[in-house]
Amino acid sequence: MNTTQSIRVLIVDDHGMVRKGLLAYLNNVADIAVVGEARDGQEAVDLCKRLQPDVVLMDLVMPEMGGVAATRLIHQQWADIRVLALTSFHEKELVQDALQAGAIGYLLKDISGEELAAAIRAAHAGRPTLAPEALQALVKPNSEEAALGKDLTRREHEVLALLAKGLSNPEIAERLCVSRATIKVQVSSILSKLGVSNRAEAVSIAIQHKLV
Repeated sequence: MNTTQSIRVLIVDDHGMVRKGLLAYLNNVADIAVVGEARDGQEAVDLCKRLQPDVVLMDLVMPEMGGVAATRLIHQQWADIRVLALTSFHEKELVQDALQAGAIGYLLKDISGEELAAAIRAAHAGRPTLAPEALQALVKPNSEEAALGKDLTRREHEVLALLAKGLSNPEIAERLCVSRATIKVQVSSILSKLGVSNRAEAVSIAIQHKLV
C-alpha cells in the first residue's frame, strides 16, 4: 500500500483477472494506492461510501447494477469522487451515457499502464481523458443520420430545394418543365425516403441535416 498522499483508487470490474491485472500494475505506481475492489455497480457504491476513494476505475457492462447506473449514483452522492469509465466498448450511446452520468473520462481496456496512470492523475486533478475511439464515436453521426437523404436522386434534391423555398407542386412543375403528376410522384418519393408524412416535415428534416 502506498502512502497517505497517494491517489486512492477503487477498481470496479466483474472479471477477477482484470481486477488482478490492474491491481498488480497500480500497486507499483508510487503515487497511486488501490484501496478496494468491487465486482459490480452496487458493491462499488457501497465501497465508495465506506472508503471514499479519490478515483474509481469503472467497468460499464456488468451484471446486477451496471457501470453507468453506479457512476450516476456515485456522482450524485459524492461529487468529489472522480469516475473513470474503463471498458472494452466504445459505442456512441454508451460513451454518451457514461459521460452524462458523471464520468470524467472514458478509457478502453487496451490502454497502456502508463496511459492509465496518467489518466488517473488527470481525473484526480479534475481533467477529463477520452480514448480516441470514444472521441471519434461522439463526433460520428448515427448510422441513420449519416444515411438520411443519401438515396435521394439528383432531381429529388432539386425538388426538395424548391419545397424548402415554399413553392407548390404546380410551381415546381413549371420551374422544372415537367408535369404536375411527375412532381407529385417525386414529392411522395422524397417523403418516403426521409421517413416523414408531409412537406413541412420534409423541409424541416432537410434543413436540419443540410440536405438543401
